[in-house]
Amino acid sequence: IYKQAVVSTQSTGYTLKAEIRRGYLSKPIFKQLEFVVAAGKVPKAPDQPEIPFLITPESLENITHTRTVPKFRFSGKLDRAVCDIEKPLAGHIVLESSAKPIKSIEIQLVRVETCGCAEGYAKDATEIQNVQIADGDIIRNVPIPIHMVFPKLFTCVTTATNNFKIEFEVNLVIVLEDDHLITENFPIKLYRPED
Repeated sequence: IYKQAVVSTQSTGYTLKAEIRRGYLSKPIFKQLEFVVAAGKVPKAPDQPEIPFLITPESLENITHTRTVPKFRFSGKLDRAVCDIEKPLAGHIVLESSAKPIKSIEIQLVRVETCGCAEGYAKDATEIQNVQIADGDIIRNVPIPIHMVFPKLFTCVTTATNNFKIEFEVNLVIVLEDDHLITENFPIKLYRPED
């Protein structure tokens, strides 16, 4: 058994390789199998309140001139910020108004890894999943469901030590027809409950 990659302190990937040698006139048989071991469940997190959100040009960060941003208003909610890794993230988004037509709405899952040492910290964000939840100019004032299953091979429980962290974020990305991007970020924590 070869240890392949440590995903977190509670989930590890392995590769099992087997070889059968069969004499001089026959070729050996090889077989390789990958599997994941997950252990060390933690107590169930307490019930979390819903996370309501409102996205308008005024609520956006990192914008210098709000006059160049078209008028829009999105509202909605995510069910929680502390998520059971074995259950999907859910919620909804409502387009209340928009001066420009919508091209698409996507939800992204991002893994943020931080490593630290005496020289400082290095932070790396990787998009691990992107789900399109709407395509084209959508009907106003109709809730669009958000439903994202956490991929088992690319997620683990949120982990934090003195020199290393694995955290997760959900980005709600709204693409307007003229390719303006509107992005709202939601930090989340993943946990694996006890049975």
